[in-house]
Amino acid sequence: MLKMVLSVATTFALMVLGGAPATAGPPRPSDPVGIDVSWPQCGKTLPSGLAFAIVGVNNGLANTTNPCLQAQLDWAELTIKYPQATSQPRVALYVNTANPGLAGSWWPSSNFYSGTVVDNPYGKCEGKNDKACAYMYGYAKAYDDAVLRGVDNPEDHFWWLDVETENSWQPDKEANRADLEGMTDYFESIGADVGIYSTGYQWGQIAGTVPSSSSLAGLPSWLAGARTLNGAKSNCALPGLTPGSRVALTQYVSSGLDYNFACK
Repeated sequence: MLKMVLSVATTFALMVLGGAPATAGPPRPSDPVGIDVSWPQCGKTLPSGLAFAIVGVNNGLANTTNPCLQAQLDWAELTIKYPQATSQPRVALYVNTANPGLAGSWWPSSNFYSGTVVDNPYGKCEGKNDKACAYMYGYAKAYDDAVLRGVDNPEDHFWWLDVETENSWQPDKEANRADLEGMTDYFESIGADVGIYSTGYQWGQIAGTVPSSSSLAGLPSWLAGARTLNGAKSNCALPGLTPGSRVALTQYVSSGLDYNFACK
């Protein structure tokens, strides 16, 4: 990114993150690009001069909290100065996802969660490793992300679902889709927008082919896998992850940080 004199506010944000008050990463390209950060960047100096930021809410697992979530949100609010440079929100969020089934540290036993009886499209959850309980698990994790992790005004944020094979998933792709539908339906119930982060391969392994009737259909796609900005630009032409989906973002890695290109 462009080297520049940091403002007092930016210096403060970098001190909160535990880094020195200096810019980091490669020179910012002429194209407006963004960055995504989470627990691996805790205590590290983060760059300025970017078009948007996506901050991870969890600490690598769906049932955890990023220990520097608030500091990274403060950094994003203070340093992202290009709200009109792309179609992307200036500051968005992403959450880890999983469907651990009965192997999880917690698994639902009913359609009741945090004072609410959830309208479950897969029927009654009775503690089994099935689609009804997978839906409730996803719903509950999304509720926790929005309500318990310290995110102010969660309904005003865009929420990306981070879907990767390194997390816990069931062999039953329909149950995995039900889990992700539960997350999507909760976020949309509070008025928030939702998208899906993955690669075509990982999505196929976890969720498979999504029916057009699913609440996952048509959600924007954020595709990982590129190693350069030009590669990220090319990936904008790939198909979305679900029926009716468009590729809104593509990710590439540079100097150990994840940058993102906003597709047209």
